[in-house]
Amino acid sequence: MEQCKIENLYDLSGTIAAGIFEGLTYPWEALPLIGDYIRKLGPTLDPQVYEQKGENIWIAKSAVIASSASITGPCIICENATLRQCAFVRGNAIVGKGVTVGNSTELKNVILFQDCEVPHYNYVGDSILGVKAHLGAGAITSNIKADRKNVVVKDGTAHYETGLRKFGAMLGDHVEVGCNSVLNPGTVVGRWTNIYPLSMVRGVVPEYSIYKSAADIVHKES
Repeated sequence: MEQCKIENLYDLSGTIAAGIFEGLTYPWEALPLIGDYIRKLGPTLDPQVYEQKGENIWIAKSAVIASSASITGPCIICENATLRQCAFVRGNAIVGKGVTVGNSTELKNVILFQDCEVPHYNYVGDSILGVKAHLGAGAITSNIKADRKNVVVKDGTAHYETGLRKFGAMLGDHVEVGCNSVLNPGTVVGRWTNIYPLSMVRGVVPEYSIYKSAADIVHKES
């Protein structure tokens, strides 16, 4: 499970939420902490940069928010982020600097690192997306198992019991996910990996890989 550790997935300088990961080993351990972290961090934000727009909602003055976007707290939207038409933020969301949340995209209990893009008809729930991670149109994180049991992260023969009933995907920095892919509960994708369109992904995908199917994962040429 070494490749699933926080330091092997994320550059923590790329998020306002770096403090939430202190003392943790795996990023999914932060999922239950997001709401309280926002409530604590929000009041400390620079009022020259951020405005409080509602209960536990802080939005950077430089952010561009469509009038049709729906935002429920706790939530922090950082500088130069964009929420396009009908974006739906359901709470417990930290939207990083320069992030694009697209039309009809839904967020719930997430951390999006800076310059991440979820721009077209995406669902991102109980997930953490790294610096410049990108979901193609229609790609979603599925965050609950059909049997409603706790999610287990599977890396080959190694299994990690997360204790979480809801857990979507952990995407490392610079991950590219192709259009209309489904990231099943407990997916972890290493840095700089590409996921082919129309993929169904589960378990751990190594960094610097090209995922064509579960049986066809190739290492990127340098």
